[in-house]
Amino acid sequence: MLKNFIRSMCQKLLGYNNYLYVFALFSIKRIQWGGGHEKEFLYFLDMVPNDGVILDIGANIGVMTVTLALKKDKAKVYAFEPVPDNIKTIEKVLKHHKIGSVTLFRTALGEESGEIRMVVPVVGNSNMQGLSHVVEDKADEAGGQYFTVPLQRLDDMKELQAVQKITAIKIDVENFEYYVLKGGRELLLKHKPVIYCELWDNERRIACMDYLRSLGYEVKIYENGALHTFNGQQGINFFFVPA
Repeated sequence: MLKNFIRSMCQKLLGYNNYLYVFALFSIKRIQWGGGHEKEFLYFLDMVPNDGVILDIGANIGVMTVTLALKKDKAKVYAFEPVPDNIKTIEKVLKHHKIGSVTLFRTALGEESGEIRMVVPVVGNSNMQGLSHVVEDKADEAGGQYFTVPLQRLDDMKELQAVQKITAIKIDVENFEYYVLKGGRELLLKHKPVIYCELWDNERRIACMDYLRSLGYEVKIYENGALHTFNGQQGINFFFVPA
């Protein structure tokens, strides 16, 4: 409750867009200092080669986008984010860090093309941009900021078809990962990138794991500073490594 109150006050005092910008800059610094709860992401970062193209799917306000671009300065980062306020923040943060190696795609991804409805939930009096997600059921109609955004399949994007090598994918799209990855089947088979993925503990986690295993991936989880085969351990962040 206290954390949400502080967030609400900061958004009110700074204005929502200024709050997102300041929070993004702080979060990037926190990762650089080794703080926060990003050990899994930092391990993923060390796995990624410093060349080719990295996909950041669900870029949100650009924290991991910028971290990837700064750490992998010889690679290109393709960031995907559909929420308008988040997009504005990414653009400002990239400008602040003088990064030119990021290409921003203002679209959602899925297993079909068209349009889709998304929501930024409101908890208390604060917008929860980190929980932005696709509207899928009536529970999502409880309140928040709603947007209709473009929806594309990875396999249909001409910009990706011209890429010689996609080395890695970071994906965090709030329980929509399975559909995004299904829309990129040919891309995954062609490039076999290492995938760092947040998966909720539900039937879609199982479906996503089964799907990626069918494409030749092994499921790993980070424990005690190393990757281990997933055998039901507790966790939400997973690594999919080509067998």
